[in-house]
Formats: sequence, C-alpha cells, structure tokens
Amino acid sequence: MTAVANASAITPVLVRLKLSLLRNGLRQSAGRRAAYIASVGFALLFAALQLLGLIALRGNPHAATVCVLLVAVLALGWAVMPLFFPSGDETLDPTRLVMLPLRPRPLVRALLVASLVGIGPLFTLCLAVGATIALARGAAAAVTGVLATALTVLTCVTLARAVAAANIRLLTSRKGRDLAVLSGLLIALGAQAVNFGAQKLGSSGLSTLDPAAAVVRWIPPAAALGAVDSVSEGSYATGAAQLFLSAAALVALLALWQHSLTRLMTTPDGSTLAAAEPEKGTSRASGALGGLLPAGRTGTVMERGLRYVRRDPKTKAAWVTSLAIGLIVPLFNALQGTGSVYFACFAAGMLGILMYNQFGQDTSAFWMVAMTISSTRDAYVELRGRALALLVITLPYATLVTVLTTAVLGDWPALPEVLGLSFALLGAMLATGAWSSARFPYSIPQEGYKNVAPGQAGLAWISIFGGMVAAALLCAPVLALTIWLHASAADSWSWLLLPLGAAYGWALSEGGLRLSAPRLARSLPEILTAVSKG
Repeated sequence: MTAVANASAITPVLVRLKLSLLRNGLRQSAGRRAAYIASVGFALLFAALQLLGLIALRGNPHAATVCVLLVAVLALGWAVMPLFFPSGDETLDPTRLVMLPLRPRPLVRALLVASLVGIGPLFTLCLAVGATIALARGAAAAVTGVLATALTVLTCVTLARAVAAANIRLLTSRKGRDLAVLSGLLIALGAQAVNFGAQKLGSSGLSTLDPAAAVVRWIPPAAALGAVDSVSEGSYATGAAQLFLSAAALVALLALWQHSLTRLMTTPDGSTLAAAEPEKGTSRASGALGGLLPAGRTGTVMERGLRYVRRDPKTKAAWVTSLAIGLIVPLFNALQGTGSVYFACFAAGMLGILMYNQFGQDTSAFWMVAMTISSTRDAYVELRGRALALLVITLPYATLVTVLTTAVLGDWPALPEVLGLSFALLGAMLATGAWSSARFPYSIPQEGYKNVAPGQAGLAWISIFGGMVAAALLCAPVLALTIWLHASAADSWSWLLLPLGAAYGWALSEGGLRLSAPRLARSLPEILTAVSKG
C-alpha cells in the first residue's frame, strides 16, 4: 500500500466496508435480522407517509413554516445522535483507521460518501424532497430545490460526523458512555414536548409557529429550504443569501471534521493514563457516606446499592429514566391543565419498579453476596438494606413530586391523601419487588443496550408486570378508604390517609421482606445461575 491513498481509491473500499459491517451484523442472529427488517420497514413507511404529507401541503400558506421547522428538528437529531447513541453506528469511530496511512482530506471525502449509505440519509432525503416539492413554484425555485435537497442531506450527515469526530475520545471512555444514560430523559422530555406542542397547535393552529420559523429559516440546513420558499416568492437575493449560508455551514463543518480527524490521527490517546489515576475524594466521600448509614450489614448493603446508582451505567440509566418520567408525567399534565393531583402517585410507581430484580445488577459477582448469607436472618438484612438504599432517594423524591404537582394545580387540601396513597404504593412496590427479586431473577447484560439476557424475557415480564399488578391489589384497601371518604362527604377526615398510608406502606414492605427472605436463603445457587447469563 502506498503512503498516501487518494479519495477515488478509498471511497469504494469504505463503502464496501460499511456494507460488510451491516451484513455481518445481521448474520449474528435471526432476532437481530428480524428487528432490523422491521425497523427498516417502519422507517420506509414513515418516510413515504411523510413525503406524501409534505407534498399535500403544497399551496398551503403555512407550508414553509412546517417544512423549515421539520428540517431544523431533523438536523438537531443528527447532531445529538452520536452523543446519546455512540454505539449505534460502528463507522462513527474514526480511530479504527488511525493505523492506516490515510490523509485527512481524502478520508473525509470517502467517509462522507460512505455515510450516505443507510436508512438515515434516505429518510432525510425523503423529507428534503417532500419539502422542496411543497415549496417550489417555478423553474428557478425547482433548480434551487435541487441544490437545497443536496445541501440538506450533506449538512445533516456531515454534522453527525463532525460531532462524533470531535467527541470520540469522550464517547469511547467510561464517563462518556454515561451520556447514553440521558437518552431516556431526552426521549421522555421529547415525548412530553411533542404532546404539549400538539395540544397548543390543536387549539391555536400553525400560525403560532410562524415567528419561530422566521428565525429558523436563516439557520442551516433549514436555510436551504428557506431559500426555496424565498425564490418561489420572487425574493432571489434573499434566496441566494440563504443558499450561500447553507453552503458556508457545510464547508465549515467539513473543515471542523477534517481538523478533528487530523488531531485524532496525530495525537496519542491519554485516556488510559487518566483512568489509571486514583479518583480524588473517593475515600473522603466514602467515609462521609458511611457515617450517615446504619452500622453493620445494613449500612454496608445500602452503601453498595448507592454506589451502583452512581457508577454502574445500566443502574444509572434506570434511575435517571425513572426519576425523569416520574416527574415529567404528573407535572406536564398539571401544567397543561388536564392532570390530576393523583397523577403524582406515578412517581412512586416508577421508582418502586427499581426494587425489582435487585440481584440482576450484581451479575456474576452475586456469588460474593451469596457467600455472606447463611441464614434467613442474613437474607432479610440483605433485602432490607437494598430496600432502604432505594428509600433514601425515592421517599423524598416522591414527596417532592407530590408537592410540586399539588402546587401547580392548587389543590392543597388533597395533599395529605395523595401522599398517603404514594407511600402505600411505594411500600407495596418494595414488598412485591423483594419477592420477585428472589423468585424471578434474571441477568442484565453489561454490554449493549439490552436490559434482559436472551431467553429471559419471560422472567422479566412476569417479574415487573406481575409485581405491578400485585402491588396495585395490595393498595386496594387504602384506595377503597379514599373513595369511601369522598363518597360519604367525609372529606374533612382525608388527612388521616397520610399516617394510615405511611403505616400501611411500612407494614407491606416489612411483610414482603420477611416473606421473601426464606425464599432468597433457599435459592442462592439458582439466583446466581440466573443472573450470570449476561
């Protein structure tokens, strides 16, 4: 191989490499092939419907607003995709090519062409073509639309590559992979934002988006579609300026990408040196935490559980997602004026799910826990410590969500009874979670995005959904008392639900722990086998 390879020789090689990676990935399992085919079919169907929908907007006075904002949102997705899903595309990591004698400029061209192979670029092309058809009126606008379509697709793909290349050292490190934890929060926030926006649009129409579109149409790559609309309206100078702005943004992104590649190819990776350094403040933080926890095995188990929350990526992801959704659902519904103060119980339910499959997060290291359990008493203390570690966070957080939801709705008289219901539900979730952890354990793979090992999906469904149904049934007495107080016009006594709900929740959790301890003590080998498959 020569020391310098030109772009014409590199490009077909990288395109074949990407196709080979895709083909070999699909050969790993029939399930992966089925999932890929289903996702491709769904993406193509959605792209076709999107294309038809944009074409149907042709002639609509708000067509430019919809098209420009859609392109801006799509470009934002291309920008954040490498940050939250760094392992979604193996070709996003240019450090795999660092040992090859390649120059940055030919490599950028070849990688850009290879990046155009895939469902994402095809989806973007469909959106750009549909937007162009919706906006273009006249020959000049049609020619502008062809340029705008090319600029939109190239800018989106280059944006993702530039972001990945600039952050690849971070994304391939342990701390960087923790960014994926925020993907659940991003999805939850996005879903609620879409719901909120759809309600606003349904009540006031698309005209409310016109001011935002007037600004976004000057931001690349949406500016390219704005140029099509400007030329259609006869504003040729404005259209030329927007096209030039989009082209300049593409050139700037290519330059940034090339600069990042040059730095990656010539700078040694010092991440291992940083990882080898002792973590500052660890012993001090550990000592401070240990001083606040109970003595003996209970405190040790609690500290281990809280360390899992801070250090284990899968555990952290579950906590962040539950905390975010537990707050977003009741609060957003309250802000929209369509919620109820009882929606605050959703936070206790989401956080209570974290008690399920407690030993799955230990994986094969559960043998160290099993070696310390020699009696039912040891098993009970182990489960109690895990439950208390959960309560350290969930109890104040569920209270905070309830208070915030009540404050937004202004229904302060209902606060004691909602808190009582939340505490009772949390206690029931802890009880059923302890039982299902001992009865239906399953492994959580440490690599990849799956949270259940192959062949154990049925166990996960039984553990979580069966436990949730059982927890709801256990809370029936408190719920029935609440309904009776309101039906009998005895609302003045509803404050009693706070102490009664808290006491009932404590009794349920204590009973669940004591019933689960003998099962745990008898099933240690079976649990170790079940959680070691990931």
